[in-house]
Amino acid sequence: MDDKKRLFSVFLIVFIDLLGFSIILPLLPFYAETFGASPTVVGLLVAIYAAAQMVGSPILGRLSDKFGRRPILLVSIFGSALGFIFLGIANSLFVLFFARFFDGITGGNISVAQAYITDVTDEKNRSRGLGLIGAAFGLGFIIGPALGGVLSQWGYAVPAFVAAGIAFINLGMVWFWLPESLTEERKQEIREQKRPAISLKSLSQALSRPVVGRLLHTRLFYGFAFSLFQSIFALYGQYRFNLNAQNTGYILAYVGLLSVITQGVVVGRLTDRLPDRVLILSATVLMALSLLGWAFAPSIVVLLIILAPIALAGGVLNTVINSALTKAVPRSEFGGILGLSASLESATRVVAPTIGGVLLGQLGTSAPGMFAGVVLIWLSTYIFRYIYQKPEKFSDKTMAPKSA
Repeated sequence: MDDKKRLFSVFLIVFIDLLGFSIILPLLPFYAETFGASPTVVGLLVAIYAAAQMVGSPILGRLSDKFGRRPILLVSIFGSALGFIFLGIANSLFVLFFARFFDGITGGNISVAQAYITDVTDEKNRSRGLGLIGAAFGLGFIIGPALGGVLSQWGYAVPAFVAAGIAFINLGMVWFWLPESLTEERKQEIREQKRPAISLKSLSQALSRPVVGRLLHTRLFYGFAFSLFQSIFALYGQYRFNLNAQNTGYILAYVGLLSVITQGVVVGRLTDRLPDRVLILSATVLMALSLLGWAFAPSIVVLLIILAPIALAGGVLNTVINSALTKAVPRSEFGGILGLSASLESATRVVAPTIGGVLLGQLGTSAPGMFAGVVLIWLSTYIFRYIYQKPEKFSDKTMAPKSA
């Protein structure tokens, strides 16, 4: 199978994976409320999934470096399928929390898919390849939330069981269709390399590296602001505009369409013309201004307009930061560094939903957007000082022993 076919295969697999995930995403607040959950508890429900991913993603990424991408994808997709089944049979908040934790700890496979992309692309084409992952995200969010909203008419368990069925279809696709991207020789080389165990110490070492550390810091604070927006959006729509699950699903589908256009078309063209550091700074500034606009959106029409630059900036940052990380480390570290990046993003989704729920519940619907916007204004100054003003070509490849 040539590289283009492999890229298409991974695109399709990630799309189906995200389709299952996005079917239930906008319904979780309403599902939890049927068991008496408050906005703060809904935030914790989102947070526990992210907490589990924070632990699982770097482990899966490191295991994929050692044993190959394909077997780890199989294990993680099977874990997601079981998590959706647990979600469908939930009869209490405890089971609901367990279902999300189980899916998070086993299903953090996006970093593995990203590592697969980096295996079959060179530095010149990597942003385009990783952009396909983002486009698959967006396409999943076009169909998934709207489908979930329709299915919710027959109960919130129905979308969960449909998501489980989609996960099993995805499992079959990986088993029968996707070849391994790492050769046996390459896997053996990785096994023989001495790398530190996954720990807080190795995380600290990665964050202290001149280039990788600054990119990971950017990923962390951007991820926090965007997670606050993403995780609280359903409650925001319900409280500010009285949106129900179906209407929320349609708006998220619109965001998905914007993401497909951004990451499938726009990102590749931008990376051909502008260096990574310029794109990272510009997208962060745009995201900061857009989140402040989201905080004060007076109507649904204005909200839909503001969501366009949010989708554009998010698409650029998600793709370019990960692409820049893989350019800064040796190939043997691709899975590990992308897993670490995913873990930091998951860490933000542990904290952000809880903070967002408190801000919305105590200070009103404008508070989450104002807070997220201020965080990104500060991040813009950090990027300008430590990334934008540095030489265009930067790398930590000579510091490989300190990687996570």
